[in-house]
Amino acid sequence: METSSNNKSNPIKTNITWKDIKSIYILQDIFGYIQKKKFLKIIQHSKKFQKKLNISFDDYAQLYISFELEITLCDDKYGSFIKINNYEKKYYHIYFDDKKEEIQRDYLDKEDKVNKIKIIVDKQAEILKKLFYNCTCIKTINFKHFYITNIANMSEMFYGCSSLKELDLTNFKTNNANDMSYMFSGCTSLKELNLTNFNTDNVYDMSEMFSGCTSLKELNLTNFNTNNVNNMSYMFSGCTSLIKLNLTSFKTDSVEDMSWMFNWCSSLKELNLTNFNTNNVNDMSYMFSNCSSLKELNLTNFSTNNVINKSHMFDGCPSEIRKKISEI
Repeated sequence: METSSNNKSNPIKTNITWKDIKSIYILQDIFGYIQKKKFLKIIQHSKKFQKKLNISFDDYAQLYISFELEITLCDDKYGSFIKINNYEKKYYHIYFDDKKEEIQRDYLDKEDKVNKIKIIVDKQAEILKKLFYNCTCIKTINFKHFYITNIANMSEMFYGCSSLKELDLTNFKTNNANDMSYMFSGCTSLKELNLTNFNTDNVYDMSEMFSGCTSLKELNLTNFNTNNVNNMSYMFSGCTSLIKLNLTSFKTDSVEDMSWMFNWCSSLKELNLTNFNTNNVNDMSYMFSNCSSLKELNLTNFSTNNVINKSHMFDGCPSEIRKKISEI
């Protein structure tokens, strides 16, 4: 009886407000129906509907994840800007200059006067492949509030973004990513890239991931889990400014193709690959070709027993490095 009395005199307090309830129940349940329709304008332009439910466009937008792009006008202004394949188009909503009016196209034309673009992405999206493929106008991309965790395919995502100078991937979730091939290929203006939060546990393809990143000087991949990767061909090919590359955490037991992997890493002076297991590699052709500044290359644990092609492996390297071919 005493306990009951205490409970009545000291009711349990809660911090949940009507706003919280509205967010939890209305957004998840009532808007669940609208979300299935994949059409943001249903609520965006229905003031009567918003008033009836005591909600706003911003409330509904919480069901989506957004990121912003800063662009610079360039010679390719009349070309395509945002490439979203037809299958995934229903998951994306594009706005120019942060306007509330959704743009039903994925390109710029001669009439557009725009410096920023906001893209809202449905949380159910699973593919970002070629999202910014050859988007030469993009200057910066801000992913600070992008928390989608179910993206599987990221191949060619930033391919050919030659004007991209700033890319914030601090909160970018890659837990379910399995394909990162060509992901940053051709990002010639990118001088730094912070991938310390990248989760690569499920990735099987990293071919050409950084190929042609001619301005990158340093790349820290110590957090990369490469246990499941089977293709590393051309991975750093053409990274002509790269002077520091730490791959001591790489596990290459599953890798079959390392051809052209460090081709034209002409500024790289040392490379420690003592942790590399190459028992399953069948192609090492042109692997270190044109690494003209390479002075130290540790291949102590290299095995070429199953390598079918190791032609031109050290072409264009200093003489002391070319001698390595006789040691493996």
